[in-house]
Amino acid sequence: MEREIFAPEHDDFRDSVRRFIAEEISPNFERWEEEGSVPRELFARAGEKNMLAMSVEEQYGGLGIDDYRFNQVIVEEGSYAGVTGSILGITLHNDICLPYFEEYCNEEQRERWLPGIVDGSLITAVAMTEPGIGSDLASMSTKAIRDGDHYVVDGSKTFITNGINADLIIAAVKTDPKEKHRGMSLMIIERGMEGFERGRNLDKVGMHSQDTAELFFNEVPVPTANLLGNEGEGFKYLVFNLAQERLGIAVAAVAAAQAALDWTLEYVKERTAFGKPIGSFQNSRFKLAEIKTEVDIGTVYIDRCVSALNAGTLSVEDAAAAKWWTTEMAGRAIDQCVQLHGGYGYMLEYPIARAWADNRVTRIYGGTTEIMKEIVGRSLGV
Repeated sequence: MEREIFAPEHDDFRDSVRRFIAEEISPNFERWEEEGSVPRELFARAGEKNMLAMSVEEQYGGLGIDDYRFNQVIVEEGSYAGVTGSILGITLHNDICLPYFEEYCNEEQRERWLPGIVDGSLITAVAMTEPGIGSDLASMSTKAIRDGDHYVVDGSKTFITNGINADLIIAAVKTDPKEKHRGMSLMIIERGMEGFERGRNLDKVGMHSQDTAELFFNEVPVPTANLLGNEGEGFKYLVFNLAQERLGIAVAAVAAAQAALDWTLEYVKERTAFGKPIGSFQNSRFKLAEIKTEVDIGTVYIDRCVSALNAGTLSVEDAAAAKWWTTEMAGRAIDQCVQLHGGYGYMLEYPIARAWADNRVTRIYGGTTEIMKEIVGRSLGV
């Protein structure tokens, strides 16, 4: 099905992103997967190609183009190339972290941080999850107690994407530990602050080239000038930005399913059994037809959600629906594609095997499928 969401400038940008991935990421991908992270220089190279923080105003070094379709292109091309782990840090920097800096920074903070976010010299991360609390953010125990012109931050976070490479970490903390949601605030913890330590780079099932770390805050003195927005409004800020985060995950899920379908079609046309291509068997055709249909449905829905996001009308409920359905669909599709590859589908030399491992987490991070269904269900008044 022909897509109608993109204009010629997006097609030109897609060509640029595709070249960037082919030149900068794909030749190094296997090595970075083994090393467990991408080099910081990758962000600088992406900045040189105008692939970072495109929506930032020109006065801070950005392009001033507030159009999520450019972000969408980067996410899709990373999936199509099978380098999800290596591109995820860039998409998190653009899609998830940047809105907090654009929406809630004061002018002094904008001048201090935005230029580096644009050129890739300042890598960002967001630290919400803590050991043992999962999606229950209001139960976090990381505290930030005011002491004159600074806060003393004490606690820990886990499963933090870009956790090793990050220079600026948007930390969700309790500035009023007696309160739940109303006691939460956001503040920026910077590389090199006294008492800030990074734990191990976590050994994950997939996305091995994406650094995912534990973070420890041992009475870290954080200047009050690093408070993001207003004290006590952190939960509201998180909820506001979760819609875009979840849409980004949905975009990646549909693109991953499309890539899996493309790889599998190529494979079943070449692989033979009983004297004919395995794609010619009725079961294979039926399975591939099911996958194509679901991918087409998901693509139309995601493109509609992107249009709504650009128009400022994407609701939390619609983003949750998109996130749970597309990630579950991608899980089914990729698993079936592995099956159609037979034993080779379990070999990491084939991109389908890596995609199978990489995409399992999409049903968990950004809010589990169960939490997404709860959000949608509550919106129905039941």
